[in-house]
Amino acid sequence: MERPKNIKRILVTGANGQLGLSIKDIAIDYPEMEFIFANSLDLDITDPEMVNDLFQTGSFDYCINCAAYTNVEQAEKTPELAYKVNAEGVKNLSMACKENQVVLIHISTDYVFDGEKGSPYTIHDSTNPINQYGKSKLVGEQYIQQLWRNHFIVRTSWLYHKVHGKNFYKTILEKAKKGDELRIIDKEVGCPTNAANLAKFILDLIATENHAYGLYHFTGEQAMSWYDFAISILEKNNLKETTNVIRDNSYQTLAKRPKYSVML
Repeated sequence: MERPKNIKRILVTGANGQLGLSIKDIAIDYPEMEFIFANSLDLDITDPEMVNDLFQTGSFDYCINCAAYTNVEQAEKTPELAYKVNAEGVKNLSMACKENQVVLIHISTDYVFDGEKGSPYTIHDSTNPINQYGKSKLVGEQYIQQLWRNHFIVRTSWLYHKVHGKNFYKTILEKAKKGDELRIIDKEVGCPTNAANLAKFILDLIATENHAYGLYHFTGEQAMSWYDFAISILEKNNLKETTNVIRDNSYQTLAKRPKYSVML
């Protein structure tokens, strides 16, 4: 049976991540959309044959790519894994989208910037990633821009969800509830972004039939350090008075991180 013409068929890759699950949470609010949620077992985006087979049989109108290699520290040790997913996997999706006339909505990161600007980044600012994760994500962006005109690249930052995934918000809450002392850095500034809000932004792009393809920035509205974010989490959950929080910039990471990655 043919689906009604006004129903848009949407593939969501990386469906078990916090953004994919956030989209699933609100899918019911978009009755004009039919979703196919594919996790890494359903669709390995690094396998071009698997990608092509799904696209040729799926009759998709949109692909929302939430699949990514996001372990920033591990990417320094094994960059080939990050590039395989964040660059080559994205290239496979871009080619399949072009061949099947599917609009690609791809999620990228503030880590494509070096953090040295000192004021908020716009879509017109030059990129200069300083770690392997950011470099791999930038190559993915470039593949999309080279291969397929009908795309949205949505850069976001410091993504978290109160329920889904493993993230800073949930980690702070878990440690505070156990009575742990928290040592948090305050030398990096960015905009924490609720995955639920990003999910709505993405589905609204589709619902409004936006054809202004290209680069977008979507983040939370408030710029803060990780220390500030931790304090905010504790305050909202009535845990600030019972938790010892210390500013501590002594923790060394393998990956360099942007000092200021606020985006407009």
